[in-house]
Amino acid sequence: MADTVPAEFRLLDERFRGCDGDFVVERLHSGARKTEGPAYFPAGRYLVWSDIPNDRMLRWDETTGAVGVYRHGSGYANGNTVDRQGRLVTCEQGNRRVTRTEHDGTITVLADGFHGKRLNSPNDVVVRADGTIWFTDPIYGIHSDYEGNRGDSEFDGACHVFRLDPATGDMRIVADDFCRPNGLAFSADEQQLYIVDTRQDPSHIRVFDVTAEGTLGGGKIFAECDFGRFDGIRLDDGGRVWAAAWDGVHCFDPDGALIGKLLLPEPAANLTFGGPKRNHLFVTAGTSVYTLRVTFNGAHYPPASSEKR
Repeated sequence: MADTVPAEFRLLDERFRGCDGDFVVERLHSGARKTEGPAYFPAGRYLVWSDIPNDRMLRWDETTGAVGVYRHGSGYANGNTVDRQGRLVTCEQGNRRVTRTEHDGTITVLADGFHGKRLNSPNDVVVRADGTIWFTDPIYGIHSDYEGNRGDSEFDGACHVFRLDPATGDMRIVADDFCRPNGLAFSADEQQLYIVDTRQDPSHIRVFDVTAEGTLGGGKIFAECDFGRFDGIRLDDGGRVWAAAWDGVHCFDPDGALIGKLLLPEPAANLTFGGPKRNHLFVTAGTSVYTLRVTFNGAHYPPASSEKR
């Protein structure tokens, strides 16, 4: 059975009062070195996440509670997401590439370079309804051998945000003014993209407008971190932004105001919503994965808008 810790929702603004949930937070698994990249598969009712330094991915079965190894030798996988066809898309830091796991288990390489240069170490990824894949590419996986393979940046240390259309192969830089781009998430209508810049001081989240041409405009600072640094982010159905930070998960109103926190015993790295109603919150934090049922739901995104694959 999973062990538990008290659920501590910290109210900082009256707008957070409706955000609540279970009395306890379950620790689904512990003993990893550094957990990241939770991705929930509704069809199979299971959660996959990365244990980066151990070069593996783990899997929790919602129906049995069992945890096992999903993939050993994961390319030091970091961020993961599920596309509209139910396939796993993964940022492999060690292999310096973004891949897709097909339904038959084969792995398709989606991106490993740009204009003849190897990527740095893809970090986090989201997929839009039009099939395009958006990912961040900092240097954490090539900085040392701890969570990747030590190597040189072929972009002279520059860290970009990329957009890839796997149907056409078109790939472009959509943001080039980040220090260390990290977590990212779309608004529910996919007209805005929120992106974390972890190594700014203070660490912050920026928000961009997504144009019809698939480019980004704007880029103002949406929120700043008041405890440690931001990492992964997700949105709920109220347009609130939930950001992983060193003391847990911070909640921001759509206007950027910090309205509350879910405090955890380990520094949070990333989060996702799952379950049939998208009200099962999963958080990768430190050596563990935590979860609880909450009174709000993850953002509902539009279905695939084309036959792109």
